[in-house]
Amino acid sequence: MISKTASVDVHPDADLLPLRRLIHAERDLWTPAQLRELTTKTAAELGTPLLRLARFVPEKRWWARLALTTGVELWLLSWLPGQGTRPHDHGGAAGAFTVLSGSLSENYRYPGGPIRHAHRHQGAAVGFGAGHAHQVANRGDLPASSVHAYSPPLVPTREYRSLHEIPAEIPPLATSNLPLAELLALIDHDEP
Repeated sequence: MISKTASVDVHPDADLLPLRRLIHAERDLWTPAQLRELTTKTAAELGTPLLRLARFVPEKRWWARLALTTGVELWLLSWLPGQGTRPHDHGGAAGAFTVLSGSLSENYRYPGGPIRHAHRHQGAAVGFGAGHAHQVANRGDLPASSVHAYSPPLVPTREYRSLHEIPAEIPPLATSNLPLAELLALIDHDEP
């Protein structure tokens, strides 16, 4: 399913030169601003092939990992109306997403802060730091798709019953600084 090179694995249906130029395999950690730029440029430069790749599944959100390096993972997600996530954080990883098509609603909170709401339309992007917890959903009438990136990669998410339950500090989960081949051997989930 993933096309392998020495420093980056790319989904075969997204293995295009523009994506390989955007993924900086030598970068160990990405900032929220760099992740936002990655998702924005990926959506802008590869929109048509990504929309052809996206699948809309009534049972649950659909997703595909587009690329993985030791410093970042990049995903394509699709959302039918009414589909969404539970409240969660990204285990101390920074992240970003760009709406490729349709629109998404995000309720989010940083520890100790108020719960905020944003409605993001096609082309809108957000980058967030390690202390961010959120819930994302398609509350519109049309299908939506989005490009997501996280650094460090493969950090599990933590779910909450409510954004009100976010602790005063979101401690980072353990990450591994392994070569790409060893990271791939650890992949035990296909969900962003």
